[in-house]
Amino acid sequence: MLRLDDLQVFVRTAEVGSLSAAARLLDISPAVASAALKRLEHALQVRLFARSTRSLRLTTEGEVYLVHARQVLQSLEAGRQQLAGSKSAISGPLQLSVPSDFGRNTLLPWLDTFMQTHPQVQLRLLLGDRVTDLFRERVDIALRYGEPEDSSLVALPVAPGNRRVLCAAPAYLQRHGEPRQISDLREHNCLIYMLGGRAYERWRFHEADGEHSLQVAGDRLSDDADVVRRWAVAGAGVVYKSWLDVAGDVHAGRLQVLLPEVRGEPTPLNLICAHREQLSKPVHLLREFVQARCAELLAQAPWRR
Repeated sequence: MLRLDDLQVFVRTAEVGSLSAAARLLDISPAVASAALKRLEHALQVRLFARSTRSLRLTTEGEVYLVHARQVLQSLEAGRQQLAGSKSAISGPLQLSVPSDFGRNTLLPWLDTFMQTHPQVQLRLLLGDRVTDLFRERVDIALRYGEPEDSSLVALPVAPGNRRVLCAAPAYLQRHGEPRQISDLREHNCLIYMLGGRAYERWRFHEADGEHSLQVAGDRLSDDADVVRRWAVAGAGVVYKSWLDVAGDVHAGRLQVLLPEVRGEPTPLNLICAHREQLSKPVHLLREFVQARCAELLAQAPWRR
């Protein structure tokens, strides 16, 4: 007879690609994990993994069986949650990965309110601009700008109408003047950040006569978008960022929107997860909560005036 803990060891090992790493995640010893895999392979009469001293990979049979093993575990977890009732549906850990700038400066106070409304939720927040591997890392969901490159991921819209805006601090504009058209940006110090490991230095805009792009340059670049926003607030140059990231600075007078008649590049915010089974009640509640607050900020966006 198959054991559920053996299935858990198999699925986790397949996901992380390491038996010892799977054992750590499941809080068991490598020896216990190894015995579980051997038991499962013996019961199925197949080899699920091809092993060597340095690598562990699924066999063809293992890849086929992984689909069924995941479905079994997901179905049992769904049944457990249904039996537990509404109380457990809005409790427990919620692991969320978000972009550094949006997370620190916009989302953080929203999450405080969400946690006050749902005190049984235990939030684990990861901040960073790199793309999170939702299949390998212990993250339930991620909030990310743009559509995911991996088509197998589930993406739900949170702020589909969001766009980038050009901004600079009043102190910078006093020294250098305001650009009157897109081409004037060549004469300004443009603050650049990394997207997908590459410098985002070709800025795209939408005007009445179509889309335009411009190669910009500046003396500062960072892989942390929040650092670039801080440079802009300090008066170091012009920044081109998501409205959701800078709306607070604009409303407080720390930044000023430039060329408001020009529509910036679309930058939709999506909630992303690896499997639809991860869309639990807390996840849906959080999405609706963030979606409503993003809509309030977007209603005040410069392109809507």
